[in-house]
Amino acid sequence: MKLSARGRHSMEAMFDLAVHYGEGPILIRDVAQRRKISEQYLAQLFIPLRIAGLVRSVRGANGGFVLARDPKEIKLSDIVKATEGPTSPSECVDDPRVCWRGEGCITRNVWLRIKKATDEILDSINLDNLVQQWKESGSPEVPLELSI
Repeated sequence: MKLSARGRHSMEAMFDLAVHYGEGPILIRDVAQRRKISEQYLAQLFIPLRIAGLVRSVRGANGGFVLARDPKEIKLSDIVKATEGPTSPSECVDDPRVCWRGEGCITRNVWLRIKKATDEILDSINLDNLVQQWKESGSPEVPLELSI
């Protein structure tokens, strides 16, 4: 499975909200600036995340976005499913009828194992895990600009 820019940027935005969890609503503009992502593009990414119940918007003068649940309760698989859809490396994993071999296909078993392994990894990591890993790394929140 290869994550698209949509999936990667959604993960970055959710990580940003997790880092600032408990600080109140965060402006898309601030997330976009820290993550070096277009503000308009980021606004589009928040739509499926909101629909999936992972973020919520707060209107008003102090408005913005917040995580809809504690970072410990949001798994990476939730983000990937909301923005990328199924993690299947092949269509036949989710629907064996798309292939004339169906469930008797030998290679389909390989794709099933890949999906299972991917899902296990994404299910085992939550946003809080990423925040803790980042804190322990001592790395800056956002990569420093390269000086030329």
